[in-house]
Amino acid sequence: MADNTIPHFHNELGVAKIAVGAREFMCIGALPPFDHPHIFIDVGHDGQAVCPYCSTLYVYRADLHGKSDPASCELVDA
Repeated sequence: MADNTIPHFHNELGVAKIAVGAREFMCIGALPPFDHPHIFIDVGHDGQAVCPYCSTLYVYRADLHGKSDPASCELVDA
């Protein structure tokens, strides 16, 4: 079994850009039940990527260590 899970981020706030502390993650769009298909995104060497479903721009920031800015855009288990 894997030790790490892939972080999931959402854009319920509708912000233009979300900084994330992971190069590989899942975008879910809005919070369930209004989420889009969970899309695997890899920011690669460019350090940024756009979700093809919700057009959210994700920008990598190493100082976030797997979290996001705004912090409320990180999906956490209840």
